[in-house]
Formats: sequence, C-alpha cells, structure tokens
Amino acid sequence: MSDWASATAQSVRRIVYQTFAQQGRAPSPAELAGELELDPANVLRALDELHERHALVLTPAGDAIRMAHPFSAAPMGFVVRTCDQFWWGGCAWDSFGIAAALDRQMEITTCCAGCGRKLGYVAGPATPPTLDAVVLIPRPAREWWDDVVATCSSIRVYCRRTEMPPPAESVPLLTLWQLAQPWYRDRLDEDWTPQPTSARQRLLDDVGLTSPFWQLTNPTTTPGRGADDAD
Repeated sequence: MSDWASATAQSVRRIVYQTFAQQGRAPSPAELAGELELDPANVLRALDELHERHALVLTPAGDAIRMAHPFSAAPMGFVVRTCDQFWWGGCAWDSFGIAAALDRQMEITTCCAGCGRKLGYVAGPATPPTLDAVVLIPRPAREWWDDVVATCSSIRVYCRRTEMPPPAESVPLLTLWQLAQPWYRDRLDEDWTPQPTSARQRLLDDVGLTSPFWQLTNPTTTPGRGADDAD
C-alpha cells in the first residue's frame, strides 16, 4: 500500500469504489464502518481525508459521499447502462470514465444541453462514440476543484457546435472519450495511487488539449503530486 493517504482512508476508498462498481451507488458511512470493522468516527475522518485529497467528494454536510469520480451518487444528467445495471455519470467525461473503469461497453443516455433533444450513444474502452457532438467545459482546468460538483454538472453534450461564453471551451465528444481511457481505467485497481499532476497534464497534451485553458496548475506553481491529482 502506498503512502498517498492513510491506510484507513485507502481501505475506505477501496470499499467505496467496489460498491459503486457493483451496485451503482455510494455506501453509507455506517456500511463502511461495518464492512471494515471500524469506529464510525474513524470512517468519517477517513472520508474527510479523502475529500481533502480530492479522492472523492462529500456532500456539503460532510456526512455522505456525493461523487467518487467517475461515479456519482445522484443524477447529474447522464445514465450509463448495461443490459442489467445502470450508473449515474457525473458528466460527459465521467460517463466514458465509468465504461473505462469497468472495462465494459455501455449505452450512455443524456440530452442536448442546447436544444433538449434526447441523445444516446454506445461507448467502451475499444468502442468510440459515433455521435458527432461537442462538450462544454465551463471553466479552466486549474479551477475545476473550486466547485467540482458545479463543474461536472456543466460538462454537458451539445448536438451542434455552440458559441461558448468565455472562459468556457468546447471539445469534440470523441476527444473526451480518448481522454477518459487513461484517466480512469485504473480507478478500480486494488493498489490505485493518484498520478502526479505532470502525468495528468501529459494525458491532456496527448489528446491535443494544450492551450492555457487546460493547464492544471498556475504557471507559477511547481507541478507535483497533490490533492488535484486524484480526480
């Protein structure tokens, strides 16, 4: 086990992701305490540690899990489905991330954020989406975690190219599928460790997202491993 977080926090994270993957929902703190035979107060401290390290997102009250990227505990505009199970995707990018993490082809359903038309497409690790659409990215990468739920809620699909107000940008749906594969495919690994910011930046560069908008840190910040690496 690596030292990016305490052993308790890493054990809690492992059960959180297992539950999302297997049941499509977030476990409660009481479930985590029972599963790991921990005092409930220790579970809450571990969840808070994971939240601070951006390894998951808690509700404003801090007593429940809101997101564990790419999974969401509540509807956010994307349903990711197999024949017998579904998950809520946190955004257009996260929806591809669920398929990547589970290593399965999925049907993704959403609606155009511009006109409201229902949109559906199939995607998986080896199956790119065929829908010709663009995705709104509402704020620069270095600001995503200022309010990550609001950020994810705004990463929506548009069925035609739309004029995006600054500082938003739009990217092809296919580009986000390409990005989601290396970004999320290891999320369920037993020994998962956050990648350094520099490695995340290379993933963005590799799909052509190289403008200042896509810089994960301010130009004066030295890249390294920190809280922002966990998403």
